[in-house]
Amino acid sequence: MKRNKLNILALLALTGVLTTTSCTKDFININTNPITYGPTNFDPNFTLTTAQMTYTGSIDLAYDTWRANLIYSGTMMQGLSSVISYWAGDKYLLNPLYTSAYWERAYDEQVKPIVDVVVMTNDNEKYKNVHQVARIWKTLVFARITDLYGDVPYSEAGQGYYLKKLSTKYDKQQDIYMDMLKEIDEAVNALDENGDKVTGDAIYGGNLDKWRRLGNSIMLRLAMRLTKVDENTAKTYATKAIGKTLTGNGDNAIVKHDTKGLRITKNRNSQVLVGDGGSEHYYVKWSNTFIDALKSTNDPRINVAATMVWPDVNTKEFENINPNFVTDPTKQKGMPNGKDLNSNPQYALSSHPSYTTIPEYSSPHPGMIKPDGITFILTYAESELLLAEAAERWGIGGSASTHYANAVKAGITFLGQYDDRLSISESTAEAYANAHPLTDGVKQISEQYWIHQNTALNFYESWANWRRTGYPELTPVDYPGNATNATIPRRFPYPSAEEAGTNRAYFKEAAAAIPGGDKLTGRVWWDKQ
Repeated sequence: MKRNKLNILALLALTGVLTTTSCTKDFININTNPITYGPTNFDPNFTLTTAQMTYTGSIDLAYDTWRANLIYSGTMMQGLSSVISYWAGDKYLLNPLYTSAYWERAYDEQVKPIVDVVVMTNDNEKYKNVHQVARIWKTLVFARITDLYGDVPYSEAGQGYYLKKLSTKYDKQQDIYMDMLKEIDEAVNALDENGDKVTGDAIYGGNLDKWRRLGNSIMLRLAMRLTKVDENTAKTYATKAIGKTLTGNGDNAIVKHDTKGLRITKNRNSQVLVGDGGSEHYYVKWSNTFIDALKSTNDPRINVAATMVWPDVNTKEFENINPNFVTDPTKQKGMPNGKDLNSNPQYALSSHPSYTTIPEYSSPHPGMIKPDGITFILTYAESELLLAEAAERWGIGGSASTHYANAVKAGITFLGQYDDRLSISESTAEAYANAHPLTDGVKQISEQYWIHQNTALNFYESWANWRRTGYPELTPVDYPGNATNATIPRRFPYPSAEEAGTNRAYFKEAAAAIPGGDKLTGRVWWDKQ
């Protein structure tokens, strides 16, 4: 398995140019001699910042974000739609280079730095709190990897240097989940206000109370992932999190990007959807499934969809977005999934009843995809929806209806964190929540979860929660040559080209154990039929 260590000078540049309101601005002084990086002069705060930034996407042209979050997860979940031929997820086509993209970049750019922090701060009182924050972040990193692929390298991942091993075993997803829940629980309880200041924290600026709440919210997310396969464990850990999760949009875990480091620090979704890499800025739109869901209830979030009139398909500069884009909710329309630019009337976009011109299909508001914009890691609205589900399922943690209403309101008002132009008043949000109370249990909660994660551009989470709950009830597309017999994919296949060469024995064993096979229609452990 490929495990390249990132160039420390590149990381120094990355961290030095990252500007947020919450992280240190003096990493060069902290790391006075990066050439001789090692246990005696290693400041883990520096590497923690790197791990936080790379979790938002690869420094290599947002390679994993482009393919895993947008091309696949976003379109499979019918949050986005695209007629670009290489957007394989829209039509359930298998592109092994794209489905392996997250694996390749995550193990190289996310796992290695955060494992370094965890290992090199272990039993070191000087960095006690950094160690616990790193344990929480490490869980976040591995949770997404295992949710996408299933059984994956975990206990030995990123530790080739420390363990003196060239191959890496795959851990069972069940074992990974049990360990992640344990790690989160222990780390949250070990944070110490009298301990060290976490100076490399780009999320909360070292605020330990917010880290406790984030950790418990992550634990809640992980717990609820197990409702189909291990309900007792799910309920146990959900109960632990009650009363300790995020308390409002002010607690939202976000990374605020900037443009000083170019692609290293720019917002990853922006790099793709604004056109740094191709014609996505013209041919990627909100799906009609998503837009119709918003319009059906007069949801005020319909204003996150703007009819973007691009001056030229080849234009690649954010500043060239037509300033006269339309936010009138009555003008919004989503683009159907499973369509192309060819002439077969069954699949041609131009043959669809909604078609007029491509620019008249709705795109994400420019404020959502600014190069210096925000990546949402986990939000208060999400944690309240999960609490609503826990209350609905097990009668714990208060009123499901109250948690649901809190989530709906926060899921509307949080949009202002992207950009003031997306701000929606508290009164408008409350009026909508009051008019649309919880009446349909887990189904309604899950549909709201899908809407919220789509607006947070966190399509990884949209896909994971849909696989667990089955909601919303999406109608699959049936495009020629699809790899799933016209069913929505349920996992990414392993990167066989790489793993078969460098980690063959472990890879073959893991691939053979996947229920349904090592393909798009296989299932991870918690995705029980």
